[in-house]
Amino acid sequence: MNPWFDKRHGRLDNAAKLRWGEAPRRSRVYPAPRFNTKMPNPSKRIMIIGQPGSGKSTLARRLGEALHLPVVHIDLIHWQSGWIERSGAEKDQLCAEVHARDTWIFEGGRSSTWPERLQRADMLIWLDLPLTLRAWRVFVRTIRHHGKVRPDLPAGCPERFDWDFTRWIWDTRKSGQAKMKLFYNNCPLEKEKHCFQNQSDIEKFIVDVISGR
Repeated sequence: MNPWFDKRHGRLDNAAKLRWGEAPRRSRVYPAPRFNTKMPNPSKRIMIIGQPGSGKSTLARRLGEALHLPVVHIDLIHWQSGWIERSGAEKDQLCAEVHARDTWIFEGGRSSTWPERLQRADMLIWLDLPLTLRAWRVFVRTIRHHGKVRPDLPAGCPERFDWDFTRWIWDTRKSGQAKMKLFYNNCPLEKEKHCFQNQSDIEKFIVDVISGR
């Protein structure tokens, strides 16, 4: 057990510089069964992937509240205070520590660790929302939180305009989606999986989780 991990809140102590919480298309290309919280063995580990602005952090927090599961945001692993990026080895080690826990909702990237994460996960969720919507969300998020620290970022990392990040969103719009589609399609059959391509279906899914349908 990591001595910095706060079991009550599902996050690391602030002293460790990490805080672990925390025009849509109408068609659904990859349908999946509804999530049933009344099953004898409901999901204890949920993996959420998606490109920037798809709503991973928000969905993770809402599911965490509904299911009483600790939430892990990849940005709290990727960054240290002052926007200092951790080494690859350190990221991998921190991800492995999370994977080994009994319960979690883990959202975000570090795709080199995805196979191990999926092996431990009970459920995979892919948020495959349109680029236009995602770009708009990133813009609004930046304006709304500019100069402040978002819940899914470490202390000392205030929101900022980042043109390199914006360019990366554009450059990976197709390759990132293709990579996630391949990963999703190769998910083992015994895993429960969901792909959402619009916010309406995400909201319906959350309602189902809360109501236990």
